[in-house]
Amino acid sequence: MEQRAGGSRIVDFDLEKQTVRELNQYLHKELPKNGVEEVRIFNPDGAHHIAVGMDAPAKVDIMGNAGYFVAGMNKHAEVTVRGSVGWSVAENIMSGTVRVEGYASECAGASGRGGLLVIEKDASSRCGISMKGNDIVVGGSVGHFSAFMAQAGRLVVCGDAGDGLGDSLYEAVIYVRGEMKGLGADAREEPTTEEDHASLAGLLERAGFDHDTEEFKRVASARSLYHWNADRDQGY
Repeated sequence: MEQRAGGSRIVDFDLEKQTVRELNQYLHKELPKNGVEEVRIFNPDGAHHIAVGMDAPAKVDIMGNAGYFVAGMNKHAEVTVRGSVGWSVAENIMSGTVRVEGYASECAGASGRGGLLVIEKDASSRCGISMKGNDIVVGGSVGHFSAFMAQAGRLVVCGDAGDGLGDSLYEAVIYVRGEMKGLGADAREEPTTEEDHASLAGLLERAGFDHDTEEFKRVASARSLYHWNADRDQGY
């Protein structure tokens, strides 16, 4: 159902009456060419794969909790989940913004290449694994093995971080405001530079958090795993 609010064209979907397939077909085929600026999705009730593969600069509001793979492969869109999400929200995000106002389960923002994922509360384990250029800001804490094999991008944790943080890290950078239970292989804490403070301040502002950048610790790769060393005899 289409309506107008303040001059903007808005389309509403009700997943009690329409299917996720119908919704995604609309988002993929009709939305990019019809000039609609906002889509509101009611009664998501934990459904999976909502708003995957977006490729239009539109605003999408999911009015409740959603399931797995929400906003996967997002490109250009601004997606907001007004609740919590299951596994792999914003997996392989390319650009745009995905915001979760609640909690996120495992593998949030995995393999993303660009764009910004904001989780206002906690994220579970493996947040940001294999990041390839996206940014993730978590307002709460993250679970174990977050940023595992992260290659590029930034993970900002405003709370605490679980064990194995940054295991096998490449060139991604992690900022943690709270306690770190333990760093993974080849991850190390480093001094925070003025460039870090400026970069972090900008990212926190975009995410809507007002924290002092002086409270954050920087974690990056020691780069000892970049090349295989036979003399180590698997002793990494």
